[in-house]
Amino acid sequence: MYPKKELAQIIITACRQFEIQTVVISPGSRNAPLTIGFSNHEDFETLSIVDERCAAFFALGIAQQTQKPVAIVCTSGSALLNYYPAIAEAYYSQIPLVVISADRPKHLIDIGDGQTIRQENVFQNHILYSANLKEFDTENNIKSLTKGFELLTHVKGPIHINAPFDEPLYETVNSMSSFQFPVQEYENEDTINYNELAVDWNAAKKKMILVGVHAPNTELEALLDKVADDPSVLVLTETTSNLHNKRFVNSIDNLIFNLTEEEFASLQPDILLTFGGLVVSKKIKKFLRDYAPKQHWHVNELRAFDTFHVLNKHLKIDSFSFFKNFWKLVDYDNDSSYESKWTDYKNLTREKHNKYIKTAPFSDLKVFEKILEVIPYFSEIQFSNSSIIRYSQLYPINKTLTVFCNRGTSGIDGSTSTAIGAAYASTNPTTLITGDLSFLYDSNALWNTYIPKDFRIIMINNSGGGIFKIIPGPKLTNSLKYFETPHCLTAEHLCKMFGFEYRIAHNLETLDKELDDFYEVSDGPKLLEIFTPSDQNDLVLKEYINSLK
Repeated sequence: MYPKKELAQIIITACRQFEIQTVVISPGSRNAPLTIGFSNHEDFETLSIVDERCAAFFALGIAQQTQKPVAIVCTSGSALLNYYPAIAEAYYSQIPLVVISADRPKHLIDIGDGQTIRQENVFQNHILYSANLKEFDTENNIKSLTKGFELLTHVKGPIHINAPFDEPLYETVNSMSSFQFPVQEYENEDTINYNELAVDWNAAKKKMILVGVHAPNTELEALLDKVADDPSVLVLTETTSNLHNKRFVNSIDNLIFNLTEEEFASLQPDILLTFGGLVVSKKIKKFLRDYAPKQHWHVNELRAFDTFHVLNKHLKIDSFSFFKNFWKLVDYDNDSSYESKWTDYKNLTREKHNKYIKTAPFSDLKVFEKILEVIPYFSEIQFSNSSIIRYSQLYPINKTLTVFCNRGTSGIDGSTSTAIGAAYASTNPTTLITGDLSFLYDSNALWNTYIPKDFRIIMINNSGGGIFKIIPGPKLTNSLKYFETPHCLTAEHLCKMFGFEYRIAHNLETLDKELDDFYEVSDGPKLLEIFTPSDQNDLVLKEYINSLK
């Protein structure tokens, strides 16, 4: 059984030809031809998620893990707009999504008919390509779809296909027509003069490599191991970089929390080389703006952000290919002490970190130590945003673990849905570590029948937005309750409603007890809610920072 609508058949055929395998469908009537077609086609895995915002982030989580495009399909009207947060995240995180929206035909737009909004180009500021299709315009529809899908095969990110369907919507046929989508050559004329880069690099005495969000890549890690042997190169890696070497600085904030002006000046690089996604650490961003490098090079196939206001080279290539080509031309500066000085300082601050954490009182900071100790090897961690991802940056992460976080837009809106999508797609067990506001904001994420039994959520409940007690500013106002959004809510009844095993901890003793068997095999997913003292968390963190001096 297939849709009679030719336009629906064209879209489905295009998805098949360009090897879309997974389609996440949200219910509706206007998208009935697409729903009928995808759900009855043997070449597609179709999944159903009711809430469009959750559906989009769920699909994003799948695409994050597979690095393959995932399609999302919705009806007309406001349903489409609920995709927007995930589309923006996919755009800035360069995650491939195919957004397919059913629409009313043009003659019904702006006449006061139901579920009609202006859907054409609605995501124009955060989309790689928009295909605005028309019924009965086969030639142009094929051209537009081909252009969008060809782009998607070379550049990761979201594309939008808007498909207007007139009634009737539910008519079916026994077979689909045949359509051909011509394969086009993707043109990329950008070339990199590696010899020219090498001249500048070899002349510089202090080179800093800063890595943001990056998918695990063992081949790249092996190449960067060679970088670590160069005394003039200091490599800073964030928790989300998924790159490990004992000489890399992996807790950036610990390194620079308490530096003097003289030490900052000593750390200032001649050349800053960045790759990967957005950087979490505000400390390193402020440092590199205040003590700007002479040059900033960014390696990325699609775009480069002038984060530090001195970007002068955008190298449009993937990070592995760049280092494979570039490192052949690099000379090691054996006279430099740049790297050794700061790795020694890192080791010193690590000792101070361990000393403080050992006796730290029950708090958000202490909870992270306990959590990271028990997460099983070769697992995946999904961090929510705000204070959660920032606390994670203070600890070294076991190199067998892979770490993800929606840092494209840094929003709290879809962390749980993304984690569930990732858990669904991954062969390894997944743990979401989240704050209370992030969890409650995306609680509809649990309305999902595809959650693996080994999925785990650790929710740190500090009774509101704890980050607003940490960052400067909110406490100086008389509106703190509007920043913190204090509450007395828990996850208990949500767990009961959605079939999660619910655990609770409110001190170190109960936390140790609950973590002891939290990862044992179970008949369903589990959630551990840890209540931390909201009036003490910021004080403990400040004391910790001072202890690193």
